[in-house]
Amino acid sequence: MLPRRPAFPRLAFAIVLSICAIGAAAAKKKSPAHPINLNTASASELEEVPGIGPATAQKILDTRKSYGSFKSVDDLLSIKGIGPKKLDKMRKYLTVTKPPAKTHTNPAQSASTQTKSPPAKTPTKQPPAPPATEDDEP
Repeated sequence: MLPRRPAFPRLAFAIVLSICAIGAAAAKKKSPAHPINLNTASASELEEVPGIGPATAQKILDTRKSYGSFKSVDDLLSIKGIGPKKLDKMRKYLTVTKPPAKTHTNPAQSASTQTKSPPAKTPTKQPPAPPATEDDEP
């Protein structure tokens, strides 16, 4: 008669394998529906891109804040942790457009040139008509 092997190691292996499979499935991101603009995206929008986690998203935002808007998606190569292979995987989910132009105006000048709408009129009570006198009648 052969000695019976304990079932615990097999059971433990099956549980670990199941957890790994579930973790791998949960780790896959859904790619964004439209390309993310590097010049306007928030950290959470950047994190939608496969290959960009919280740390990389923050590095992208810091770079944008320090050096200004990105001219090309290739500018990401200057960020530590993003190399050519990683960028090639992310490229189809990213875009670069010019950020809206900021206009610098003198606040005093702009206040005088702006047209204000009149305040809303509230119904006012009419004073009561004076009582009729004999002089008013014909």
